[in-house]
Amino acid sequence: MTELHPPIEPYEQGLLDTGDGNLLYWETCGNPAGKPALVVHGGPGSGCSVRARRYFDPARYRVILFDQRNCGRSTPHAGDPATDLSRNTTPLLISDMEQLREHLGIEQWLLYGGSWGSTLILAYAEAHPQRVSEIVIGGVTMTRRSEIAWLYGGVGRFFPEALARFRAGAPESGDDAGLVPAYARRASDPDPEVRAKAVADWCEWEDAVLSLEPHGSARPFSDRPSAARVALVRIASHYFSHGAWLAEGALLRDAHRLKGIPGALFHGRHDLSSPYTTAWELAQAWPEAELTVIEDAGHKGSATLRDAELRVLDRFGSSGSRPV
Repeated sequence: MTELHPPIEPYEQGLLDTGDGNLLYWETCGNPAGKPALVVHGGPGSGCSVRARRYFDPARYRVILFDQRNCGRSTPHAGDPATDLSRNTTPLLISDMEQLREHLGIEQWLLYGGSWGSTLILAYAEAHPQRVSEIVIGGVTMTRRSEIAWLYGGVGRFFPEALARFRAGAPESGDDAGLVPAYARRASDPDPEVRAKAVADWCEWEDAVLSLEPHGSARPFSDRPSAARVALVRIASHYFSHGAWLAEGALLRDAHRLKGIPGALFHGRHDLSSPYTTAWELAQAWPEAELTVIEDAGHKGSATLRDAELRVLDRFGSSGSRPV
């Protein structure tokens, strides 16, 4: 079993002013002269984690972590119901990443992440392929409307009782297509009781979808701190109500823009929330990507998936920059 690298602390951190009222938390760890790598967290709205630092050899990498708009240590925080999310979209997050890259004086960086983070990685890389040296993804998503419909409806064939409870939490939705927008409205409702119930119901559903997986926490959504749960539900429902501001299938259609970028894709065979077919489809359209299916993992991962990611990150850490 491959061990995580030792804990490290940031040697530099700050708040990036996006110019539109948002301040984004960022930090850098490891070797200031090392290979730049950006950690792109999931959610959307989860915020970056201390654990993510330990996937990188601190002697080889200059590791950059940041909290996407309105979550983690970025401000204003979506845990405050007064925070307006209208300036939180995928194009703006891509712009934030570019602004951070320029702020830190980085020519090219490796991108690492999973789940929603993989969607944002792909969107950024297709917009700015010359700025990406490699891509490592553990848990591939493209946030297509078909994937959203599966996660907040279709997968309920495995959890009919939980889906019935989830639907009951927003009876005005009409059908499953209206569930996510209904929860987005409820999570920002002026009534604190309505907001609290919406957040609890959403997290209970997300936990149910992951409940068959043997690894990780039994309540990965519900056990988060209160403000973090509110931010996650508000931001996630906001994004999924709008199809992440991506034309349906756009990331797969434009995967040719990733040509020349080495990639490593890892996906759990038993991931019910983000079925393996999404990773397989991406790999067919991106020949430079190596796809590995992890037989003992789901969306929450496993030691096997972690080890595979560590090995490829160590390998990429020894390679130089990709020609622009």
